[in-house]
Amino acid sequence: MRKIFSPLVLAVVLAMTLVVASGAFDAAVPSQRSRIAALQASIKCPSCEGLSVAQSNAPSAVAVRQRIARQVREGSTDAEIRDGLVGTYGTTILLVPPKSGLTLILWVGPLLIAVGGVSLLVVTFRRSRRGRT
Repeated sequence: MRKIFSPLVLAVVLAMTLVVASGAFDAAVPSQRSRIAALQASIKCPSCEGLSVAQSNAPSAVAVRQRIARQVREGSTDAEIRDGLVGTYGTTILLVPPKSGLTLILWVGPLLIAVGGVSLLVVTFRRSRRGRT
């Protein structure tokens, strides 16, 4: 009984330690400053190539940064702010394109091509092995 009980207790203690350490019970609301920084890091500069508005000092990036800060202070949610920017600039304003609609092809396409290529290799390999025997 003791041999079974000891590993079980160890597993439970380890699991609880991992859950607590992961921050699952942290209910801290992010500060306005951290929300602003996170949003600015995820929004692309409208006039720059591949830079976030947080990284750019272009006038358009400064305007978007100010817009984000103002909307956070006014109480808008992150989703509302992103949706407003997408409404103004289109989905190209997002550094990471959404995983829905037409952009889903960008996420799934390479995977389908890879699976198709591996399947083609397997079929070709099997046919060549059958031809030898």
